[in-house]
Amino acid sequence: MQQISALRMRGQSYRLLTATLCLFLSLLICAAQDGTAAHVGKGYKFIQEERYKEAVIEFQRALAVNPGLVRARYQLAVCLFALGERDESQRQFDLLRKETTDAANVLYYLGRLRLLAGDNDAAIQIFRKIAGDPPFPDTSFYLGCAYLAEGNVSEAISALKRAEASAPRDFRIPYRLARAYQQSGQTAQAEKEFQRSTALRQGYNEAARASGECSDALKSRPIGEARAVCERMADPNDPDKLTSLGIIYGEHGAYNEAIVPLERAAKLDPESFEIFHNLGLSYFRLRRYPEARTALEKAVSLRPDFFGSNALLGAVLFALQEDELAYRMLVHASELDPGNADTASLLFKVAMLLARDRFRAKDYTLCAEYLQTASKAQPSDPSAHRRLAEIYGLLGKPDLAREETNKADQMERVSR
Repeated sequence: MQQISALRMRGQSYRLLTATLCLFLSLLICAAQDGTAAHVGKGYKFIQEERYKEAVIEFQRALAVNPGLVRARYQLAVCLFALGERDESQRQFDLLRKETTDAANVLYYLGRLRLLAGDNDAAIQIFRKIAGDPPFPDTSFYLGCAYLAEGNVSEAISALKRAEASAPRDFRIPYRLARAYQQSGQTAQAEKEFQRSTALRQGYNEAARASGECSDALKSRPIGEARAVCERMADPNDPDKLTSLGIIYGEHGAYNEAIVPLERAAKLDPESFEIFHNLGLSYFRLRRYPEARTALEKAVSLRPDFFGSNALLGAVLFALQEDELAYRMLVHASELDPGNADTASLLFKVAMLLARDRFRAKDYTLCAEYLQTASKAQPSDPSAHRRLAEIYGLLGKPDLAREETNKADQMERVSR
């Protein structure tokens, strides 16, 4: 649930993408070839919208085509966990454990499933394997809960202290730590932790209230006055609050104001997809394309199957005149969401430009490939078919040339 709850808490100078992004793209091209990319993309979109039942269906469809698609099975298992379908989630994670050779993020969920089932000893054994290099910040918290439920108070206190150091704003941790101190007879220390838990919980409530006040001010007041209200919720040391502030600014079109809190949040939490996606979106709205590119490349490397970041990065690369890179991103974005008209329109434009360049270079084979992509992106536009007919003629393929000419003629008759 850590990934899902995190989502709930928060919305021309370069030449090459990073090596990491290129690796992800090569993996994604393999997925696209067996037709799973659209299902995976829809699944991620539904997760973003907290529509886990619909996400389950899409990941199941992807696995029906390619049962070895590990990332789809993992997201399926996580969604089933979020829906409380523990038996089926357990079955999927057991399969993943074999497929990934005890990957830490898989063991994390298996440990939580054992804890929910009351098998505290099994949960402890699992969590201990990953506590040294935890996949999620609350790993030690759940280890402490398992020790506490098992009655091993000293180990519970030790694990919960480690959890508190890694997640100092999580009010659940001092609450469990207080109970552990209580059981060990350390009543003064227990009271201290109870008070800390209450204060942290109140802080979350106050943050929610401040968020509402900020949103209302942005709707009804000049930006200068609204900013004074919104800055009350800013905490320079809390990436969650900074991200929330940046997203609220962005949702109300205050993109300049969104940049500062999101940049600060990115320094505090450099592995947060949500921060970099929203930072890239804000830069894009301000037409600061090189900065948008950097942020969105990071977002795509963190979540390569999220349509929004892929489509936005494609648009940024096009604005930077990086047409070949834009083409690759837009092809993948179209595979993730084939029905998105804006992405299809931009892909058509980029593919036609690249086809023109290849034609001038007399690289007719690659020119034809770009034109084929363009014709699929805008199937009712005859221009790509007219150009394909010309190219097939130059390639000595008269039958294909006639076929494309007929398609173009038919489209033009329909449009009259």
